[in-house]
Amino acid sequence: MEEESMEEEGGSSSSYEAMMDDQNHNNWEAATAGGYRQALGPGLASSPAAEPALPLLPESNGLLKACDAASKAGAAAAISINTSASKFLMNVITIEDYKSTYWPKLDSAIDQLLTQSPGDYIPISYEQIYSCVYKCVCQQHSEQMYSDLIKKITNHLERVSKELQASPPDLYIERFNIALGQYMGALQSIVPLFIYMNKFYIETKLNRDLKDDLIKLFTEHVAEKHIYNLMPLLLEAQSTPFQITPSTMANIVKGLYTLRPEWVQMAPALFSKFIPNILPPAVESELQEYAAQDQKLQRELMQNGFTRGDQSRKRAGEELTYNGSSACASSRGYR
Repeated sequence: MEEESMEEEGGSSSSYEAMMDDQNHNNWEAATAGGYRQALGPGLASSPAAEPALPLLPESNGLLKACDAASKAGAAAAISINTSASKFLMNVITIEDYKSTYWPKLDSAIDQLLTQSPGDYIPISYEQIYSCVYKCVCQQHSEQMYSDLIKKITNHLERVSKELQASPPDLYIERFNIALGQYMGALQSIVPLFIYMNKFYIETKLNRDLKDDLIKLFTEHVAEKHIYNLMPLLLEAQSTPFQITPSTMANIVKGLYTLRPEWVQMAPALFSKFIPNILPPAVESELQEYAAQDQKLQRELMQNGFTRGDQSRKRAGEELTYNGSSACASSRGYR
């Protein structure tokens, strides 16, 4: 009887240990599969706007416990997974991977965007670059990526500034306009591509915005270095109608105002022609002066080949006086 009792107790104990081993083994498999699914992260194609999952590796203690439980169940082969295989399973991007694989792709794409001309076809995959940025943010490389981006664009703008310095005066305004337009156009593509870095690093940790930072770079490395050479040329061009095209003048003046509004004080009259409410409202005592300025402009236009149209129904000089006074009363009163 004692032997039978001992056998029953022994059998019960063996069954309990076997059950616990199976349970531990199943728990380890579930933990491993869960870690693998977590490492894959949310699909970019199905949900590109999902919030990045941050740490992708399971805690070391949990992994050791799982391995210990697995060993009791006879799954010793699972413990022999080496570091490289584990890194592949968890899809980890090391700093070496970032520097050798991910950043070179971003660097090449940024180069093309910064140097493209309006209407050019850029042979890059926006989806690939977008995915590349997303993965680097998930793997905690935002700080390094932001530093690399700022350094890349700063070097580009310094080259642009040197090229402008070598430009002759008759081409200076046009080349500055091209450089400004090209850079602002590039930002329309660069900023959206780095939207995850902007959201989860620049806005969150730096309390800034990527677009503002990149506009500031152009201000510091190009505009500030050329404003005192550029402004006299703009004022000279303003005094000579159609020395440069009106669209070029408007683009530069509006661009300078966007970069640094206080530059208005350097030439208020120039900025007031393209930016509303720059000058104070017109007063009645200045209407004659405004009319004289308008008459002068009309005479200059006629000297450059612009006619006033059919004058058969008006007396000589009537249109100049009428248009000058009415134009100043209607337009300058709203400055």
